[in-house]
Amino acid sequence: MTASLNDPDLRARAVAAARGDEPFDMLIAGGTLVDVVTGELRKADIGLVGPLIAAVLAPGSRRDAARMVDASGAFVAPGLIDMHMHVESSMVTPATYAGAVLKRGVTTVVWDPHEFANVAGRGAVDWAVAATRDLPLEAIVLAPSCVPSAPGLERAGADFGPVAVQDMLAASEIGGIGEVMNMEGVIAGDERMSGIVQAGLAAGKPVFGHARGLSGERLQAFMAAGVSSDHELTSGDDLIEKLRAGLTVELRGSHPYLFAEFVRALKALPIWPQTLTLCTDDVFPDDLDEKGGLDALVRALVGLGVPPVQVLQAATLNAAMRLERPDLGLVAAGRRANLVVFEDLAQFATRRVIVDGAIVAADGGMTVALPAHPSGALKNTMKVKPLSAEDFRVRAEGRKVEVATIDQPRFTRWGKTVADVQDGFVVPPAGTTLISVVHRHGHAPAVPQMGFLTGWGNWRGAIATTVSHDSHNLTVFGGNAEDMALAANALIAAGGGMAVASGGKVEALLALPLLGLVSDRSLAEIAAEFERLKEAAGAIVDWQPPYLTFKALVGATLACNAGPHQTDMGIADVETGSVLKSPVLSVID
Repeated sequence: MTASLNDPDLRARAVAAARGDEPFDMLIAGGTLVDVVTGELRKADIGLVGPLIAAVLAPGSRRDAARMVDASGAFVAPGLIDMHMHVESSMVTPATYAGAVLKRGVTTVVWDPHEFANVAGRGAVDWAVAATRDLPLEAIVLAPSCVPSAPGLERAGADFGPVAVQDMLAASEIGGIGEVMNMEGVIAGDERMSGIVQAGLAAGKPVFGHARGLSGERLQAFMAAGVSSDHELTSGDDLIEKLRAGLTVELRGSHPYLFAEFVRALKALPIWPQTLTLCTDDVFPDDLDEKGGLDALVRALVGLGVPPVQVLQAATLNAAMRLERPDLGLVAAGRRANLVVFEDLAQFATRRVIVDGAIVAADGGMTVALPAHPSGALKNTMKVKPLSAEDFRVRAEGRKVEVATIDQPRFTRWGKTVADVQDGFVVPPAGTTLISVVHRHGHAPAVPQMGFLTGWGNWRGAIATTVSHDSHNLTVFGGNAEDMALAANALIAAGGGMAVASGGKVEALLALPLLGLVSDRSLAEIAAEFERLKEAAGAIVDWQPPYLTFKALVGATLACNAGPHQTDMGIADVETGSVLKSPVLSVID
């Protein structure tokens, strides 16, 4: 919970300290100030009183402080602000996540807990608020806008209409509306999405967006409804169009193959955009443990030749301006004392991290304990009985049938092919991968809905996951029904997570018993198990970056994106608003 800066006694003490009539509580001396307004790197000392920056001073001009912090040879910057992220993607609890990013200089995150909400509804959002309330990492929790992400095309564990969103926004701890993913609903002006966006506008809180693939008139319509940001960038041209349109762009770290293109586009602009911010979106546990969070993106952009001050401006001041948080984003008198002392402006190793005027991390490690929030309410969400191999076969009549396929892992397209039928079941056509989505939230029968993927390589086993954007039903991929049933049943028994099966054996299991999305074990443990699971997955399918990667597994069911996607209702297409209940199109013979 952030400390109030508006206490009159605090302000009076800060004024007296700035005048020199009282000592500072802390003086950060000898460092180089990163000025994200002027772009300068200048020598300065910073005096703090409680959670407040009281003064920015000439070097060596004061020594009267209860505590001195040596910043000699280092750089003092505002705390980093991650403008769009999901704790759930790192598969750990908020306290564990905070411990991973605070020590790396991230002091504020904007968390859309729609993964939690899609499993357990309003109670999960309330849990997210409570679980972050007493952490030194400030989490601005948003009201999820798309539960489910594509109504009528998928079923989640809850359903948030305009009234539910309006009710959440009434709470002071809810900072806005989370990424609006139902783009088609907004553009079409349907009653549900119009009401949700209007609830944010009426509350005077920002409406964050998900504008993947939108351009021209469709992008303008999306923005005219009241959506004002986007992180779903697909190219350098897309980035520039979104900036020109006036969106706040949350350039994300989860798609590194696009970084060089983004940097080229930004360098071609005459000025550095004030509406450019940075975010992580999704960070897997092994990457979080090894590379960090937003600091990894900062390092990457600087490594590609973007001046460090410009990168830090996007990660601090620009973000604070978007959030309408004048207390954040700048090292200046009267601002909140959320500061980072970086050893350099290349690797960005941290010497000290200060939140609300208190040192919370030193030399890359935490110096304060982070309270864990009780998690018992997040368990027992797998409402699925054990499945058999027969459940993962597609029934059909005749001897030959025409079947629909979902072609390519990203930017999916409809396809067709001919398949044989044996003993009343479709023989998967050569070159296809089976995909199944099983409703697991108890609101519909837990019956596998089947489809055929193309462009996913030759599978020698199966992978099951309950981390499956965004309704997080049980999703199973495989080359044969037997291994698919084995992997699925491993997750049913574990309460959710990820599993790999091959040759009639479970090769790896990552148990995520909290909503089927996270674990309360340490980050190091989860990262190690996740690494083993990815290694096992790599043994049964040949990945082909940048699109056919392990990450494609968790996004294959994102029904709000253009193109066909398998859901718990069938094969859904948001552009036509249709659901194909079976991939069998017709009997040929």
